[in-house]
Amino acid sequence: MNSANNKVYHSPFNITVLVAGIGFFIDAFDLFLFNVYRIPSLKDLGLSGSELTLTGEKLLSIQMAGMMLGGIITGMYADKKGRVTVLYGSILLYSLANFANAFVHDVNTYAVIRFLAGVGLAGELGAGITLVSESMSIEKRGYGTILVATLGALGAVTAGLIGDFLPWRHAFLAAGVAGGILLILRMKSFEPSMFSESKLTTETRGSLRLLFSSPQRALKYFACILMGIPIWYSIGLLITLSPEIAKDHGILGLKLSTCFILFQVGITSGDLLSGILSQLFKSRKKILISFMALGILSTVYHFIRINESRQLNITSFLMGLGCGYLSVFVTSTAEHFGINLRVTVTATVTNFMRGALVLLIPLHQGIEHLFGLSLTGGLAITGCIVWALALTSVLALPDTFGRSLAFTES
Repeated sequence: MNSANNKVYHSPFNITVLVAGIGFFIDAFDLFLFNVYRIPSLKDLGLSGSELTLTGEKLLSIQMAGMMLGGIITGMYADKKGRVTVLYGSILLYSLANFANAFVHDVNTYAVIRFLAGVGLAGELGAGITLVSESMSIEKRGYGTILVATLGALGAVTAGLIGDFLPWRHAFLAAGVAGGILLILRMKSFEPSMFSESKLTTETRGSLRLLFSSPQRALKYFACILMGIPIWYSIGLLITLSPEIAKDHGILGLKLSTCFILFQVGITSGDLLSGILSQLFKSRKKILISFMALGILSTVYHFIRINESRQLNITSFLMGLGCGYLSVFVTSTAEHFGINLRVTVTATVTNFMRGALVLLIPLHQGIEHLFGLSLTGGLAITGCIVWALALTSVLALPDTFGRSLAFTES
């Protein structure tokens, strides 16, 4: 493995982007396997009725808690020791965890393994996006992150597609094997020279104290997290709980895998479109606002049109399209912070916005109990809160398009 890469890529079709993209593909594939196999796996373990839903949400929360902890650990380590270094441990951990997941026979073991898988999955996106951003030219870096985010969305689509073909234990075995293959492919990865040079001049790296030492920096950090939460509100609640939502409205024959695949096809299309538009219009902020507006309108339409499975399928795609600002969101997050905090921020932001489900699940449940609402009503109010905070955050942040990444936080 080379210690540093002195080459600046001007084309997104290079080994760094390819390996980072495959990494995010497997990351998303592994991550969404539980969403897809939540019901069949828990039924196989003997659960049914309301216990099935409550246990599924509990396991999802545990996995997300693992990702939040993993985001902190891997982000700090990557800023201190290197972007590539942290990826080896994360790949190994989530590969072994998913392999072990194929052999669980009780809920407690299932919970431990999902937590470990979450810790392992945490480092992939943040370190990968940072690696790509620091290895490419200022003008073209957006195209590199487009490919990474799009490959990740395709990984989620693949997870949805195999739900109709593979038994859940076989699917987790496949995820473990895929992670092992990625580990071999990444053997030729190298650190960008931008990071290697910063190690010689910057003593404070990967420090949470530094991140929160400036109120302005801390507010910028929290705003980045809030920008991404609607994506996981949509996929983690509205799509994952679509069978329960359908049951709430007397809809029969709805397939979770169909809603999931359509959402991911939408988000894949949105990632490509938003990334390209961001490059063409030379703005991250305008594209983020535009896609968030689309996401809000799609979510409103989703709640208005809940009356048959066909409508839920259509709105699943539209919500995915509206949430397709992921590629621009992660690029903008990396551009907001200096080299010595960049992975700490991108890893924790991407995993905290995923892990927000830990708070969103009790939030919607609390709203339902407090106001005597149905599942649909609680989710609708939760959506109003989530989208309002996200839109306020993007409006408050500056545009980062064209910003040089060769700077540090002090």
